[in-house]
Amino acid sequence: MAKRTMVQALNLALRQEMAKDDRVIVMGEDVGLDGGVFRVTDGLVAQFGEQRVLDTPLAESAIAGMAIGMAIYGLRPVCEIQFSGFAYHSFHQLENHAARMRWRTQGGLHVPMVLRAPYGAGVRALEHHSESREAYWAHTPGLKMVIPSGPRNARALLVSAIRDPDPVIFYEAKALYRAFREEVPDEEETLPIGQARVAREGRDVTLITYGAMLPPTLEAAERLHAEEGIEAEVIDLLTISPLDDQTLADSLAKTGRAAVVHEAQRSFGVGAEVVARLMERAFYSLEAPIARITGFDTIVPYFSREKHYLPHADRIAGRVKDMIKAV
Repeated sequence: MAKRTMVQALNLALRQEMAKDDRVIVMGEDVGLDGGVFRVTDGLVAQFGEQRVLDTPLAESAIAGMAIGMAIYGLRPVCEIQFSGFAYHSFHQLENHAARMRWRTQGGLHVPMVLRAPYGAGVRALEHHSESREAYWAHTPGLKMVIPSGPRNARALLVSAIRDPDPVIFYEAKALYRAFREEVPDEEETLPIGQARVAREGRDVTLITYGAMLPPTLEAAERLHAEEGIEAEVIDLLTISPLDDQTLADSLAKTGRAAVVHEAQRSFGVGAEVVARLMERAFYSLEAPIARITGFDTIVPYFSREKHYLPHADRIAGRVKDMIKAV
């Protein structure tokens, strides 16, 4: 089985779905000749032609609007927004139309489109290139919000997103694009949208995370085991909306303690929703307050302070130790 980076795995998903289904269209700024800003669409225009790999103008609203129309008329467009911080210009198209079309038409019309966007900090990028605004999309009824954490689940989830009858926002952590390789089969593979996975088994505390925060969370879990004998269970959400709160509640029932790790700002974020769901579904399992280990309530800082902004293994492990010692 070939080992692939996340970029290569995403390219494989697009290539295979385009070969299998001629309704699948790739579109975005520089996705054709240049192969995308991170080369995720590299080589697709040579194989499938300019009618199916469309270089668009610098106009995110137009990209989303065209994709909605294409999807309603039977295509399955996959849009690339160069950085998630540019997707705000498409928000009105996605909220006003893509997210509402099935409801508006009482199930008569569907919008089977995917909007891909690199998100997150950790690569010393400029303003509007490093934020994590997944809560915007997850808060919007009618949109699904997916964030893979590695090459293999990125490929499988993108295939599922392309085949989904509803609009999917698909965030890709650019810090993970070429960070490591995983075995990714050539054969078709999918994962269900809306299902989390247990990335590490444990009995003492549940650590809930997603995307680029999975590696430091796993590192923190190993450190807790080595230094304190604490066995942390790590849950990788994979999908933010719909949220798999059953897996979270089952884990908390086993461990009694939980912390949520994400790089987005603390206030009104995914962590707050996870805490609320656990309070509703597993309150009597709690042995300590649930912790949130997150970015700060600021714009993502520039290079010299970027690492301080991001949750890292030391901060995660330290907060868990404090939680356990406090009770």
